[in-house]
Amino acid sequence: MSISYSFLLLLLGCSLVTAIPRMLPFLMMRNMQIPEPMLKWLSYIPLCIFSALIIESVMTNGSTGFQIHWLELIAVICTLVISLLTRSLLWTVILGVTLMALLRFIF
Repeated sequence: MSISYSFLLLLLGCSLVTAIPRMLPFLMMRNMQIPEPMLKWLSYIPLCIFSALIIESVMTNGSTGFQIHWLELIAVICTLVISLLTRSLLWTVILGVTLMALLRFIF
């Protein structure tokens, strides 16, 4: 397999377009002091994003209206219970993925 010069330029361009938006905020904010209320507000963002991803996989607004994906909802509830019982990210992920695979295999 040969790699052309245009492919290398495309790869470099895509890398820059991906890297710049990720690094630019850190470079701009490294010497700035963020107020405490703003830091507290920013601390909720990862939880909000994670919750939005979970809710999006369980509930959608399809062509026939609002729909609940019951298999995903069962897997999310069981995984939440597993995480509360084990308090282990490793076991939560392993058992959650296994549970979802089993539910999809059975149904």
